[in-house]
Amino acid sequence: MIASCRAEEAARDLRARLAAGRGGLLARLTLIKALLASGARQDALAEAREAVSLNPDIAVAVLALGEALLAVEALPTAIAELQRALRLEPGLSRARELIAQAWLAAGEADKALENLRQMDDPPAAMIAAAEAIKTRPRSDPGYVRHLFDQFSADYDSRMLGQLSYAAPQILLDLAGMVTPGRKGLCILDLGCGTGLAGAAFKPLASRLDGVDLSPAMIAKARARQIYAHLEVADLQSALGMAGPHYDLILAADTLVYLGDLKAVFAAAAARLHPDGFFLFTVEKAAGEGFELGPKRRWRHSEAYLRSLAGDAGLGVAGLVAAAPRSEANQPVEGFAVALAR
Repeated sequence: MIASCRAEEAARDLRARLAAGRGGLLARLTLIKALLASGARQDALAEAREAVSLNPDIAVAVLALGEALLAVEALPTAIAELQRALRLEPGLSRARELIAQAWLAAGEADKALENLRQMDDPPAAMIAAAEAIKTRPRSDPGYVRHLFDQFSADYDSRMLGQLSYAAPQILLDLAGMVTPGRKGLCILDLGCGTGLAGAAFKPLASRLDGVDLSPAMIAKARARQIYAHLEVADLQSALGMAGPHYDLILAADTLVYLGDLKAVFAAAAARLHPDGFFLFTVEKAAGEGFELGPKRRWRHSEAYLRSLAGDAGLGVAGLVAAAPRSEANQPVEGFAVALAR
């Protein structure tokens, strides 16, 4: 019945059977599959939790919980449960495949490949997807989302305390240099996170919009009640879509997750008013282009930024040395940049 696209009907029948006490673990596992197939992911997760509570040491029950957690994108918990299923039954290839799928969703190509290579017949498409992640000139969106979803609970205290995060204030000072006295600005905050940059720029804004890949970070930003519009999206996609034009586009400590900035510069230029500015921080590269640093953050050279700005029709209104954050109690070398349309 599930295979014939009658998943909702199957789920109703299975629920009735279980409620009447006529089904065991197999019926509950089938119900979980039917619920997932019908799109009722939270219901599937609730049933999977019940299955594990009744059968805590049965690998297929733990597997079902891991699959339901993966369906609701609870990646760290899903991986932990799937690994537990493997410990209970080391030959459970479905658990290994789902672990690889979860790591792919998190943008962790090497960890996905590590699991795929332990399978007798790994899916070729998953191997290709993992290899593609490793060759892209940017951090995988899944990796960035997973990273910041995890950090969202204590992001502000971690950034302001442990990492001496200064990018918002640095950009605010730069804005004062290149746009002295201007207020009532329409501002877009790219990679807005919890809203630290938005809070710094709010006094200058008539409208403040924000974009971030992480739903958890967007929830924190929404709680500040300073943004007119917030969107969960990749910044490149968001810039490329139709929408309002801005006086100011910000990217505080955001472009470090992109290597090749050509598309971003072009898209930002297209969304700026004729007298608008694109303000951002980056980390400094030693060479002439861009490079991936040991912390999986991209670095960019001054020559690269100036060349790309010219190609996008943007003038360099300001480019100053700056330390957007610290690592291991040492300032991170970088630039604060103001590009003018």
